[in-house]
Amino acid sequence: MEQTTDLKRAISLIIEAGYQIDSDAFKALKEASKSVELEALVRGIIEEANGLPERPLFLERELIEKKAAELRKRLGEADTFKTGRGGYTPYAKEVSPEIEVLEDPTKTISTRGSLENYIEYFQDRFRRIRRILKKRIDSRDSGGIAQALGAPSNSRVKFICMLVEKRESSKGIFLHVEDMEDDVRVFVPSTNPDLYRKGQMLMLDQVICISAVKGGGDLLIAEDIIYPDLPMRKPRRADLPVYAALLSDMHVGSKMFMEGPFERFVEWLRGRVGNRRLREIASHVKYVIIAGDIVDGVGIYPKQIEELEIDDIYMQYEAAAKILEGLPEHIELILMPGNHDACRRALPQPAIPKDYAEPLYEAGGARLLGNPCMLSLHGVRVLVMHGRSLDDVISTVPGMSFERPDEAMRFLLQCRHLAPTYGSKTLIASEPMDHLVIENEPDIFHAGHVHRMSFSTYRGTTIVNSGAWQEQTEYQREMGHTPNPGIAPIIDLQSFKIFSLDFVSAVK
Repeated sequence: MEQTTDLKRAISLIIEAGYQIDSDAFKALKEASKSVELEALVRGIIEEANGLPERPLFLERELIEKKAAELRKRLGEADTFKTGRGGYTPYAKEVSPEIEVLEDPTKTISTRGSLENYIEYFQDRFRRIRRILKKRIDSRDSGGIAQALGAPSNSRVKFICMLVEKRESSKGIFLHVEDMEDDVRVFVPSTNPDLYRKGQMLMLDQVICISAVKGGGDLLIAEDIIYPDLPMRKPRRADLPVYAALLSDMHVGSKMFMEGPFERFVEWLRGRVGNRRLREIASHVKYVIIAGDIVDGVGIYPKQIEELEIDDIYMQYEAAAKILEGLPEHIELILMPGNHDACRRALPQPAIPKDYAEPLYEAGGARLLGNPCMLSLHGVRVLVMHGRSLDDVISTVPGMSFERPDEAMRFLLQCRHLAPTYGSKTLIASEPMDHLVIENEPDIFHAGHVHRMSFSTYRGTTIVNSGAWQEQTEYQREMGHTPNPGIAPIIDLQSFKIFSLDFVSAVK
């Protein structure tokens, strides 16, 4: 199945480049796919064909076999690393890093915990998501609640609002919504199944647009609920085939931390484990992003002390730094906090303080950022958050599960907010600015927290939940949650292909 998918992708690349391929050349391509990375081969073939004096219409078998032999030779040279007869020269070592921090709350956090901050926070959220909604064709003509209340009976109205309260009954859902000036109750009838489901999925404090019919008095009957959502678009792509390893939830210090598989991951990046294909993937990894819970922390949950191998937070970070120091020097390491790290619990979180994690700062090369943050890697926008709010989405929104956290992440993209409900399991600080609004569309959305690796694509955004490096805890066992730890998703920033590598059993 994987080979068939890779062949389809290869043929698409050939056609997109303006070439054709006959059955004889296709057989050569299929045969070569057994020993080399197909996409790398096709890109090499296209590059050589583009450089020929006369650009051919068909890619011939001879050219495919020639480039496959060259690629096998290069892989064979890399393969001598294990025997000591040669050197492992990773592709990414020759690539200069291109990192730009687009958003990071670390230096802008300024809450005083006052009532004024609380009001400013919700006003900022409302204004910014309203701007996003106003860009949509179907909500561009929306007004305010006061305008809707002043409309004649039986007229159609449209307005942007924030959900304050939701109450379900057998006949429908009653929504209490407000904007900056007014509030109103809206009825979502159960006789419209699609609309009713939209109403069921709403989370408190979401900013939405409602299309309704004005009834008698102040009654509004919903006809549609419009999310801010992402527009349909093509993602930005890197000019070079550089990869990023998307990780999270190491939980160093826990008795369940999977030190062996993580060390195997580090050795893989150094070219010391894995077959030719796997080491070819490793050679392209330029970035490692760890989305929080680097350590297990101390006093995070009841009886945690019984599950700790290291019960000192400073020593946990020392152990983590020692492990991460093994990463190759050419790889850029980006770290952010999670709810287990030595950082304030409320979102947004600043970068882990140096007072606690000094070994990480002294390790050199690592960039410590806040949660959430937005990065540009070779022009590709990567939105990273730890993912604490996924608990709220999965427990509140119908159809969501811990087995597919990428679907909960997709819902957050539709809301254009990383933690819609204020005052639930996810602690949110009342900053004057809401750092959790997804104002700019990401090309990659990366999170962790739920210890379940899954990925998908939605409207031009690749969604990746990176799983964990911690075996099932007693709490997870009691909750019936089965993680799939030790799997590292590696993403090609040029093609957005994801390599899902299992360092527990598959990568040796």
